[in-house]
Parts: sequence; structure tokens; C-alpha cells
Amino acid sequence: MASGSDHGLKRIVWKKIKDTIITDCRNSEVWKILILDPFTTKLLSSCCKMSDLMSEKITIVEDLFKSREPVPEMKAIYFISPTAKCVDAFIADFKTKPKYKAAYVYFTDYCPDELFNNMKLYCAKYIRVCKEINMSFMPQEAQVFTCDNPGAFQSIYSPNSQDKMNTLETMADQLVSLCATLDEYPGVRYKKDANMENAKTLAELVDDKLAKHYELDDSGKKKGKTQAQLLIVERGFDPVSPILHELTYQAMAYDLIDIQEDTYKYKAEDGPEKEAQLSEDDQLWIKLRHKHIAEVAEQIPKLVKEIAASKKKPDGKITIANLSQMMKKMPAFRKQMTEKKAHLHLAEDCMKHYSNDVEKLCKAEQDLAVGSDVEGVKVKDAMRTLLPVLLHPYNPPDKIRAVLLYIFSLSGTTTENLNKLIQHVKIEDQQEFILNWKALGVPIITSPSFFSRKPTRRDRSQEDTYKLSRWTPVIKDVMEDAVENKLDTKEWPHLSESPAAWNGSGAVSARQKHKASSQDERRTGSRLIVFVVGGMSYSEMRCAYEVTQTVKSCEVIIGSSHILTPTGLLNDIKALSKAPSKAPMETLTIEERSNA
Repeated sequence: MASGSDHGLKRIVWKKIKDTIITDCRNSEVWKILILDPFTTKLLSSCCKMSDLMSEKITIVEDLFKSREPVPEMKAIYFISPTAKCVDAFIADFKTKPKYKAAYVYFTDYCPDELFNNMKLYCAKYIRVCKEINMSFMPQEAQVFTCDNPGAFQSIYSPNSQDKMNTLETMADQLVSLCATLDEYPGVRYKKDANMENAKTLAELVDDKLAKHYELDDSGKKKGKTQAQLLIVERGFDPVSPILHELTYQAMAYDLIDIQEDTYKYKAEDGPEKEAQLSEDDQLWIKLRHKHIAEVAEQIPKLVKEIAASKKKPDGKITIANLSQMMKKMPAFRKQMTEKKAHLHLAEDCMKHYSNDVEKLCKAEQDLAVGSDVEGVKVKDAMRTLLPVLLHPYNPPDKIRAVLLYIFSLSGTTTENLNKLIQHVKIEDQQEFILNWKALGVPIITSPSFFSRKPTRRDRSQEDTYKLSRWTPVIKDVMEDAVENKLDTKEWPHLSESPAAWNGSGAVSARQKHKASSQDERRTGSRLIVFVVGGMSYSEMRCAYEVTQTVKSCEVIIGSSHILTPTGLLNDIKALSKAPSKAPMETLTIEERSNA
């Protein structure tokens, strides 16, 4: 199994797929073909391996949109999205000459009547099963999910967007499918914002769709609310966290190293280029990903020793029995050694960047973000903190990030001051990197008399932190306040409440009959689901695990349209002022640091 936790989202998704799709097909002894679209391919890859499918009598996995050889003696399982493109491709398989003996069709979500009627018209006699299984979200990690839609950022925030409401509708459907998969009917709340309405709109859509979804359950009874909360926030709610240089291993690696599709490429000594998958299949990655780079660096000598020891020949007499034992352990041992070597290279790559520029940048960034220095002395003149960064020959993206942190720290600056900063960084022709933040409701230009009340932060002065990692993402305050039932109802209005005063302690109301299942064994308490409109950062993902670890009685799950890196976010911000185009945007101005 690919899940890092036996009770993680990936395991729950795989269990649901087995309980619906696989169970329906198990009655037949015939081996089957599984046909997937791009989304369901990614979904299945995230939660199971080919060997898991083989053990369920699925012998071939095919792409719906590629030309396939007909196998008329075999039955085919179609696990597809309910779109016109997918349904047309399905119909084409049976309309003239059927490719397969029969079809078992499973949609990730509700299939519109028009598409369903088309299928019936052309393929009714071949369809054995047709079900909607409510699974249109992507499980990324044990406690992290996405809508697998990076394009949502442009759709929601671009002033030229034509499909904002459609995007929010689809997101609402995906959130309902997450709740259905978790068997939760949560109370829904959103962060009130005078400038932005997206969180409110999405919250209303989700609440409405949840009510419809749970109107009647399988036994014909209305499902009551469960002991869960769903909080929805906008990206502009905390612009600092996705821009700061983070020093925890996962966030740092994805910021500084060019990691595509969770694949890290590295060169072994005098050898060919190698690839390592950063996933929850890798136990060392799970152990290290949320640790500070200083702690990861301490592990490096230990990894070097273990790798060196693995190359030594075994002592003592080699017997047939010994050899047999060694052979049995070899695949797992080899896998562990490969993972250790990959993390040795990745940690060293991160440390190189850290000692080159990042360490110096971090001091200024932390002072601007936190509003005080290491000693706790308040930053009175933010420009004095920013100036050394502007005068040093850092690359433009790093300077842009520092300028943004300066502006965020003041809740906006004057036009005159902003023009000077833009000239300093030499981005006169690319000032959209800074100006377009206003589309997220983040104040960039303010008049000298403007006074903005900054949100009160939790006191963390007694917490043990590294000097260059003093900033805590705002979302962590929200998670902790929600679990302790301290969220202000004026700032976080309820669209619908949980059955009792919710405190995350696991006190379940008398009305609620929460059936225990294997996924609930660890979780005797409640669930908090946090959704960020417009992308979440790796540091915010880490907070979900940290709060769960501290509270124990409440599992925190975080999700968004997609996962952000600082580089990706800045390019998205710049692109907001482009005219809408149907083709995906290829021209990106800020390059990944490793390519610069």
C-alpha cells in the first residue's frame, strides 16, 4: 500500500474503491481489464500498486483515450470522470463493434442526465453496472488532499476569468465527495473577508450540496451531522507563508530544488542520473519531511555510515541457509539503501542552497514576517531590515519575495515607495509580481493615513523554535483555535453548525450514531477539515500533522485546489493580468532556482 499511515486518506480511498468497484466484479472468476482517464489514473496510482490490482483479478490497465486492441472475450471496468469527453470515448468502444464482452461503469461523481441517456441509447445491452461513487478529490498524503486543479487559481482570481462560478461549483462537488468518502457531514464555516467573497460563496455551495447529498441515506433516513468541522479560507488570508523561505525538509526541497511530479533527480558519483519518488512509500521521507533542515543534517553522517556498512561483505561462514535468508531480505534492503542515498543527496542539495544565499535571506525574512528580531525586539523600521537584501546581489525572485514580505508587514505601502522598490529590484517591466496581489484581496498600495488592524496571533514566545524559523503559518492558529472551540463566530460565521458545541475533544452528541469502521480505530475523536481556496503551501500542510500530533483526539485534514511552491505562486500572480487563453500558459518568467 502506498499510504504513509494505515489510517490515512490514501488507505480510505483504496478501501472505498475495493468496497465498490472491486467487490462488484469479484463474483465473476474472469480476469478483467481496467480502463481509466487521466484523473482516475492519477487517483489509483496515488493509493495502490499494480500488484494490488493483480490480486483482484485485474490483469490489464488501459488509457481510455488511447487506441486499444479489442478483447471481445473480456469484461472491462471503466473508472472515469462524468465528462462529455469520457462518455463519448466510452460510447465509441461499443457503438459500432463492441471492444469488450461487457462494461462495468463507475463515475467519480454525479453523471448529468444527458450523458447518462446517451450511454443508455447506444450501450445499454453491454452495461452490467453503472454507479457514481463520489470520489472526485485527489489524496496527496495521509492528511492532505487536493482538487488536482492548479488552473483554479486563474479561474477564481483573474479579473478576465469567464469560469469562476463553474470552478467554485466543481470544487464544492469535490469537497462533498471528500466528506462522503470520510462518511462525515460537517458543520461548515468560512473566514469572513470584507474584500473577498470566494470563501463565502464556496461555503454556501458546499453546505447546500452536502444537505442534498445527505437528504436520504441508504436506509431511507436523513443523515444527521457528524462531529466534524469544515473551515474554508482564501489564499489572501495568509500571503506570508507561501512566500517565505521555509527550512523544514519537504517545504525547503520543493522550494529550492526542481522537483517535478514528486520526482527528485540527482547524479550519483560518476554514475548516471537517478530518480527518487518522494512519496509515503518511503518511510524515511515520512520520518524526515517535517523536520527542520538542521535536524535532517544531523542524520546525514548516520546515513553515510549505514550506506558504507551495507557495502561491506558479511562476516562469518556463508551457508545455504544464510544465503536464502539474505536473498529474502534483499529487495527490502535494496529499497532502503536506495532511499537513504536519495535523501543523502537531497539533504546535501538543500544545505548547499542554504549556505549560499538562503541563510542570509532568512534573517531579514523572519524579522519582516514576525515583526520582531531574534531577541523579541519590535522591528520599528521595516525598510532598514529590507535594505541589505536589496543591496546584495541576490537573484530577482529572492528580492521580489523580500519586497513582498516588507509590503505585507506594513499592510501596504504608498505608490511612491512602491515605485522606488520596483526600480531597486529592476522589475519595471514585471511589476505584476507585486501589484497583482490586490486580486487576492491583499493590500499592496495604501494611502499614508490608512490604518489596517492586523489579526491577533497566538502567543508562541514560550515555544522552542529555531532562530531562522520563528514564523508560524496563520492556518496553524486557526486549526488550534478551532480544536479548542475558540474561533470568533463574527470572523468565522457558521453556515451550519455541528450537532453540539464543537471542541474537537471527541465528545459525540447523542443524536449522532457514528458507525465505527477500520478507518476510525485510531480516531476516537473528531475531524477538522481545512480548505484553502487558491492553493496551499507545504508549511501549511505540515501544520495539519503537527496539530493532530499535539491534540491526538482530533484529526486535522487540509486540502486545496493544488499545492503551491513560492516560484509557482509568483508566476500565477503575474499571469493574473494576462488575457484569458485556452491554451495552457507556457511562458514563465521566474525560473526554478536550480535552472537559473
